[in-house]
This record gives sequence, C-alpha cells and structure tokens, in this order.
Amino acid sequence: MENIQLGWIDISILVVYFIAIIWWALSQGKSKDSTSYFLAGRDMRWPAIGLALFAASISSSTLIGHSGDAYSTGIAVFNYNLISVIVMIFFAWFFLPFYIRSGVFTMPEFLERRFDEKSRYYFSFITIIGNIFLDAAGALYAAALIIKLIIPELGLQTIIIIFAVAVASYTIPGGLSSAISAEIVQAVILIVGSIILTYLALINGGAQYLQTLIADNAMTMQLVRPLDDPSVPWLGLIVGIPILGFYFWGNNQTLVQRVLSARSVDEGRKGVLLVGFLTVLTLFFIIYPGVMAKDLFPGLEKPDMVYPKLVLELMPVGLLGILMAALVAALTSTLSAILNSVSTLFTMDFYSALKEGEVSSDEQVRVGRITSVVVLIIAVIWAPQIGEFDSLVKYYQQMLSYIAPPIVAAFFLGLFSKRANATGTISGLITGLLIAVLLLFYKEAIFGDMHFLLVVPYLFGFSLFVMIGISWLTNHPPKEKIEEYTWSKEIFIKETKQMKGMKWYSNYRFWSLALLLFCLVILWLYR
Repeated sequence: MENIQLGWIDISILVVYFIAIIWWALSQGKSKDSTSYFLAGRDMRWPAIGLALFAASISSSTLIGHSGDAYSTGIAVFNYNLISVIVMIFFAWFFLPFYIRSGVFTMPEFLERRFDEKSRYYFSFITIIGNIFLDAAGALYAAALIIKLIIPELGLQTIIIIFAVAVASYTIPGGLSSAISAEIVQAVILIVGSIILTYLALINGGAQYLQTLIADNAMTMQLVRPLDDPSVPWLGLIVGIPILGFYFWGNNQTLVQRVLSARSVDEGRKGVLLVGFLTVLTLFFIIYPGVMAKDLFPGLEKPDMVYPKLVLELMPVGLLGILMAALVAALTSTLSAILNSVSTLFTMDFYSALKEGEVSSDEQVRVGRITSVVVLIIAVIWAPQIGEFDSLVKYYQQMLSYIAPPIVAAFFLGLFSKRANATGTISGLITGLLIAVLLLFYKEAIFGDMHFLLVVPYLFGFSLFVMIGISWLTNHPPKEKIEEYTWSKEIFIKETKQMKGMKWYSNYRFWSLALLLFCLVILWLYR
C-alpha cells in the first residue's frame, strides 16, 4: 500500500487525542492500595464495565485482523464474535457470580481456591506468556504498521517504542482505574468513528456491492460454510469456537479483570451483556467494511492493512484524524489492559503468594508497576518478529488453539464437577501443555491439514479425559474446595426466587434472552 501523508489538521487531532487521553486517564487513576490499583476499588458500574470490555477486546486481531480476513474470505470470520457472544451469556449466568463473590484478584487465584496452588501457578505462567507474546506484542506491531503508513521515515522498532511509552505513561501510574477511564472514551470514539467509516464505504459503492453479493447468494456473505472451508468450517462453529471463546471471555485475565472490578454481581452481568450487544454490531462496522473493500480496493497484497486503507482513502480532512485516533485507540486500549493484567498476575500469583510474610498494599503496587515496565520491554523486543507470520489472525489463533483447551476444561470441571480434584486437574493441564508443544512441531504429522478449529475439541476432550480419569482414581477433593466453588441447581432456584417482582428491564435474564435471540436471528439471516 502506498504511503499517505496526513494534513496538519489530522495530525493535530491525533496529537491532541494522545495528550487528552493521557491527561484524562491519569486524572482518574487510583493507586492508594492494591484493590484500587489492580481492581479500581471494585466499584465499577455496568456501563463502564461494558465499554471498557469492548475497548479492551478490540485488539489488533479483531480490528485489523478480522477486517483483513473479511476482505479475503467474507463474513465467516464474524463467527468468532457471534458464537463468543453466546458464550458470554453462559459466562454471565454461571461463572461470573463465583468469580466476583470469591473476591479473587486473578483467574489463576480462583483455580487455587477450587483446586490447589499448582494449578494457579501453571495457569498464571501460561497467561503471562500469552499476554506478552500474543497480545501485547501483537497490539504494538499492528499500531506500528498503521503509523508507518503515515510516517514511512520512522522505523518499525522506533514506532513500537513510542506507542509503548505513550500507553505506559498512564497505565503504570494509575492502574486499572486509569485504564478503564481511557477505555470508556476510546470505546465511544471507536464506535462512532467506525460507524462513519461504514457509512462512507456504503455511499462510495459498497452498498451496491453488498446487494449484488446478497442477491447472488455469494459465499462471501454466508456465516455457515462447508466442512472443507478454509476460513470457518461449519463444524468448527459447534466444537471449536465455543472453547476458544470461553477462554477469551471467561478465563482471560485481561478481560475478566474488568468484570472483577464490578460493584456487584448484577453490575458485572449487565456489563458483560452490554459488551455482547456491542460485539454483535461489529458485523456492521468492522466486518462489512472489510467485505466492501474487496470491491473498493481490489488486489491488496496485505489484507491486514484493509482497515487502515479504508480510513486513509475514504475519510475527509478532520474526520480522518478522528478515525485515525479511533484506530489507535483500539490498539492502545488493548495494550493498557494487558499491562494491568500481567502486573496483577505476577504480583498476586507469584510475588505475594511466594514471598514469606505479609506483603503490604504499597509493596504490591510498586511490584505491579515494575512488572509492567519489564513486560513492555519484552513485548517491544518481540513485536517485530510477528511479521514472519502470514497474518495477525493466523498468528493469534494458531497459538490460542493450543493453549486454551486444557485451561477451559479445568474451569468447567471445577465449577460443574464435585468429584474433580487437584491431582487430576494439574495432570490434565500438564498433559495438555505437552501435547500443545508437540503440535507446534508435528501438527501435520498428527492431524494432517485438519482445520485448527477441528483440532481444538481433541485437545479439550483429551485434557478432560485425563482430569476426570485421574480424579476418579485419587481421593475426593476436600469439602471446603467444593462447597463455595461449584454450581448447583439450588443456587439457580434461590436466585430465581430473589428476582420475583423485579422489573423486566432490570432483569439480566431478560436481556440475556434478548441477546441470544439477536444472535440467532443474525445466524439465520446469514446462514
């Protein structure tokens, strides 16, 4: 793609945006104690949680990668979002209450409450590695590619460093409250800017192109694809995406940490449902523009650059600067979320848990800040290496499909099985890790050219088999491990009674069913 120079008005808007967002985030920061720094004082309301979750979830693999994949293969990539919304509903009903009521800081900490410290250390270590090399490095790389289009004279590594410093300037001092405050603003800018871009693509010939595709019943506009489809085979919708989706929304510290900051279980649930509705809408302002770009800009060598191409070509002066700010906002908000996530994981799961004696809140905050700096340095070094992969989506999905299944199996057994114990769980986690390493080198020898979404359930099922088998061959888990951390129908019945007389618009179950219906309608319309 050719390089495009921004005018002084658009550059000014970008500069003002960066200065304003840093100032705003720092002014909202809370770091008086560890709860304030890592979980924003556990006092967030549902609109803030929903918008922060949305901004944090629109990572490089979503905004850049999904629009690029839509350019190459059509709307099938939206299945990852659509099925994940259904997973969010399940998460809000069953898992979320246990997470919030347990008072944990991290997802690995919840595994320790249910099983033991071995599972906690394993999951925390895996999450930290994934956050650094998948998420943080990916966000920096995507942001650098975009800025390099505008300022080609700057080297990729230089741009990566500039972005890292900009995000660190407010995330490290202010903690989660600063990150969420920035994410709320960034989510609004992203949504509004993307809607404007979609409108401009429609009126510049995109609407006619979409009508032609729909009239011809083109595969491009179909969500349900044949089993041999290289993008998303239909069976993968059922057996693969739900597992990856649950890991992303139900086990991912980067996102769940925002849910843990909720004032109450109800606020957390409504925040998750809000981000569910916003995620469904990404079909129209992230996926659609990518599809329309196939007609507007045919023959692009790098599909990952579709979204920036649309922004730079279609947006007029002034609006271009605003949408470039939105594009940058999506990437920087993801990075700020990751920094806070990794600092929380290391501080709570390793430093505080392993250090002898009580660790003060001040010390935890200090260690969290140091951890963020170290994480950024590693991500800055690794980010340029991502260019060796075919695309951001392939890079992210390939790694995630190996890491996620054993961890999801552990959480499901932990919540729904009173017989699963610590020995079985850690055995399944370690076995799953060994298989994942094996697949990195011998995937074709074992599964041939099978789509990775169809490989995921094998990893999940094998890990589940090991966990259940060894649990049954060893002792029952202690009573205190299952009383407070496993689900039962009595919990559901008790909650139902408590909700009698509640107005429909305040009832999370009503909005859950409305969101589920919305997803099913979308799936039927684009079947």
